[in-house]
Amino acid sequence: MNAPLTDDDAALLRRYRRGDAAAFNALYQRHRLGLFRFLLGLCGEHALAEEVFQETWMSLVRSQSEQREAVLFKTWLYQIARNRLIDHWRKSGRQQTGHEPYDEGQHAQVDPQPGPEQHWGLTRDSERLQAALADLPEEQREVFLLRAHGDLELNEIAELTRTPAETVKSRLRYALQKLRRLLASEELSA
Repeated sequence: MNAPLTDDDAALLRRYRRGDAAAFNALYQRHRLGLFRFLLGLCGEHALAEEVFQETWMSLVRSQSEQREAVLFKTWLYQIARNRLIDHWRKSGRQQTGHEPYDEGQHAQVDPQPGPEQHWGLTRDSERLQAALADLPEEQREVFLLRAHGDLELNEIAELTRTPAETVKSRLRYALQKLRRLLASEELSA
C-alpha cells in the first residue's frame, strides 16, 4: 500500500497527512540541509536560523492546506521559512549579528567518507564565501541563497519573493559577479 519513497514532494506530503510518518521523514531528509543553509546564509545567526528552521517545519506540520498545484513543494517550504524569518525580524527589530560556527553534523546526513559537505563551515574557503555573501546587498544574497541552497529555478524565486523574473535574473547575475570579484580579490591578497 505504501508508495515508494521516490514520490514527488507533494505526494509525500499527502501521504504524511494520511498518517505515513516515513513520508515526512523523506521530505525532511530531502530538504533540511538546503533549507537550513538558506536561513543561515540569510540571517547570519546560527541560533536564529535553527529557531526559524524548526518553526518552518512546525508550520508545515500544522498546516491543513495543500500548496497550490502550480507551486512546487520546495518553493512553498522556502516561502514558509522566509515568512517566518521576516516575522521574527519584524517582532524583534532587525539586527544581524556575526556568524556563529556552522555545525554541519547537526544537519547533514551521516557520510562515512569526509567530503566538502561535512567541512562546509570549517574551511577557509567557506569563511571567505560567508564574508563575501555578507557583503552582498540583501536582495542579491537572498536570490543567490535560494538558487544555491534551495536549488530553485529563477521563476520559482520570482514567485517566492514576489519579484519580476527579470529582476531576479539581474540580482543573481550581480550577486555572482560581485562574489567572483570579492573572492578573487581575497585570493590575490592572501
